[in-house]
Amino acid sequence: MRKTTIFFIIIDIFIIFCFVLFYGPYENFRNTLVNTAMVTKSHQYLAYTFYSEKKVKAIMDLNKFIPISEEIDLDDIVIDTSEKDTYDNEYDEAILKRENGNDKYKYLKVKVGKYNAHLVAIYHPENVHIITSKTFNTGSGQETVLKMCKRSFGIVCINGGGFKDPDGWGSDTPLGYVIKDSEVIWAEDNTKQNIIGLTNDNKLLLVNATAQEAIDMGMRDGLQFGPFLIVNGESIKYNSAAGGYDRAARVAIAQRKDGVILFLTTEGTHGSGPTIKEVIDTLELYGAYNAANLDGGTSSQMVIENKLVNNPKNVFGQAVNGGRRVVTGFGLIDEN
Repeated sequence: MRKTTIFFIIIDIFIIFCFVLFYGPYENFRNTLVNTAMVTKSHQYLAYTFYSEKKVKAIMDLNKFIPISEEIDLDDIVIDTSEKDTYDNEYDEAILKRENGNDKYKYLKVKVGKYNAHLVAIYHPENVHIITSKTFNTGSGQETVLKMCKRSFGIVCINGGGFKDPDGWGSDTPLGYVIKDSEVIWAEDNTKQNIIGLTNDNKLLLVNATAQEAIDMGMRDGLQFGPFLIVNGESIKYNSAAGGYDRAARVAIAQRKDGVILFLTTEGTHGSGPTIKEVIDTLELYGAYNAANLDGGTSSQMVIENKLVNNPKNVFGQAVNGGRRVVTGFGLIDEN
């Protein structure tokens, strides 16, 4: 009888603990649980087990952002990436001061919030191009960023846009548009979407348009994704973590007013990683004037000199050795 009593007391304590945890004042836990479950798709039932559809929607709405309505003004970007004698601040110096005479790029280990991250300053925006997997929509076209980068003669590469993921295992079918060398090499439809890319003038263009409209504006290499984080020096407005993703590993591309391109990849996993706000704050410190979010989470990858420098993890926090197979990315290409 005594053992039975102890057993039921333990059960009661556990039930009370769960009730307080799921319905008490622990907003961060609640947001993490719901957002992680909804992002992973196959585990959305976890959110609906504890909360109504109305409550789940309310939690997801907390993380929405207000898109930037202002159109990008590329005249603000005046490309001069040369090393300077004086710097505006320590972050400006960190970007512009060359390391060991390397005039192609500079790698910095940084913090985004409390998470480790990898930031690369690229001094030749004309050498930044789209990289893609070997084929699209064939059933076997995906590649890791490491393989894509090596095959494309890349020096520094990051992953780019999304891809269809009907069963949680990914696919080689891109989501939205892919533009390479001023040609549309993939399109799902002909609607206006957020497109991120480099122009023939080597400026980062962030535009809501069709692929052909983007090309008509001068885009030479681009892909569909978002949200846009900073436009003309103005960042997005958000409620909580922004973007409906809460915390996760992040990837972003940005450009300073002097033309230097920034690649940023953070550590983390679904529910444990920097917020969009923390990414924006970090990019702004290093002078980003225009910036956009790229595919994060398990897909997050940065390759430098044929080495994967970050530690991609799946939704369960397990290491993904060599990185997840994806379909697009951006790379600093060795054109010599």
